[in-house]
Amino acid sequence: MARNTQVAADHDAPPVTRTLARFVATHPSRGWSDAVDREAHRTFLNWAGCAVGGARHEAAQAALAACSMLQPAPQSSLLGRGERVDMASAALINGISSHTFDFDDTHLRTIIHPAGPVASAVFALAETTGASGRQVIDALVLGIDVSCRIGNVMYPDHYDRGWHITGSTGMLGAAAGCARLLGLDEDRTAMALGIAASQPVGMREQFGTMAKPFHPGGAARAGLLSALLAKHGFTASARAIEAPRGYVQVVSTKCDWHEATDELGKRFEISFNTYKPFACGIVIHPSIDACVQLRAKGVRAQDVERIELKVHSLVLELTGKKEPQDGLQGKFSVYHGCAAGLIFGRAGEGEYDDAIVRREDVTALRRKVVATVDDSIGEAAADVTAVLKDGRREHVFVEHAVGSLENPMTDADLEGKFRTLAEPVIGAARTAKLIAACRALGEAPDVAALAAAGRP
Repeated sequence: MARNTQVAADHDAPPVTRTLARFVATHPSRGWSDAVDREAHRTFLNWAGCAVGGARHEAAQAALAACSMLQPAPQSSLLGRGERVDMASAALINGISSHTFDFDDTHLRTIIHPAGPVASAVFALAETTGASGRQVIDALVLGIDVSCRIGNVMYPDHYDRGWHITGSTGMLGAAAGCARLLGLDEDRTAMALGIAASQPVGMREQFGTMAKPFHPGGAARAGLLSALLAKHGFTASARAIEAPRGYVQVVSTKCDWHEATDELGKRFEISFNTYKPFACGIVIHPSIDACVQLRAKGVRAQDVERIELKVHSLVLELTGKKEPQDGLQGKFSVYHGCAAGLIFGRAGEGEYDDAIVRREDVTALRRKVVATVDDSIGEAAADVTAVLKDGRREHVFVEHAVGSLENPMTDADLEGKFRTLAEPVIGAARTAKLIAACRALGEAPDVAALAAAGRP
């Protein structure tokens, strides 16, 4: 009886699929504040820099090799590379590249990296259709709103079950963004969301492997394909998101439906996007920030007896690898993050090079980090004490790490990060052109110049 009662009660769920479809299809272009529009451009800039930076990584190389076997038509560009592939493969590969370094944007409330799926899909489609830059920005804002609102509905239960929430909501955002770009009406946008709802991708078991960046890439491709199918009349359930055996209730027991529709069209989730100064999981950032501050106080690795680290349990659950063997594993090691912060004063992609992760002095300091769980400390905070060999103790508590909403990266910080990622791949001159193109995207007649600037 209890089970039947639950199913009956679930029929009271609001028409989320239809409501979001109407919003995506009918919300006016640039129907938001200048602050939201600015954040959309910052989001796209950060995504593009990450995609270029990761373009030569072996994960991107392997994905391109696989897609090339499909003999795709050269429709869309790969940022940071000279090759062109079909738009679905471009969405996949740019999505993989943008997430490979774990340096992409983060919607902190849900730990979703929203641009990877949405921007990768929208950019690939826009280059093929000749869409304007304003249409791309509109699609980005609306697509990110859909994925993050559904994330709000389910988080943290969905994530705690083992889903990689970036991929498992990203296909909805990508479908929404592409449906908007294609000019689909409410009915066909609902079908695009319904088709996407059958394609969640990503399990947390894959963290530390190439399959993790596959998740946003796979979500981008799935969302793009969903919109294309809907454009041509392919159908799905009009209640695919909220139905008792639909997407949300299959993958989560937490179903706060109001999160999908509260202040819809007035509050935009892209406003709460953040950007990483450190190339690793967001929960490590407060610990790295603290160690960077300890270094600024004069603490040197050779003088350290041990580092006492107190963090929320989620930090060790996600990033508790004590002996990472390569860069990908290092991104899930708070121990390595602390060592990098203290030795180098930073934790960019270079500090996650395989050779750095295995370097003797880094390994030695990493083993001096003693981490303990203290759930009175927030997930976004860290308490770090360096105990020195002469008996002195230096302490730093980070409540809000650099890059958080409370302590955001500036435009200059973002451009500096972009240059660090892109210049080794496409050179300084093209990097400058690509930054300028991203900054002015909303005014561009199309994305052709931006795509050209992103090629080596």
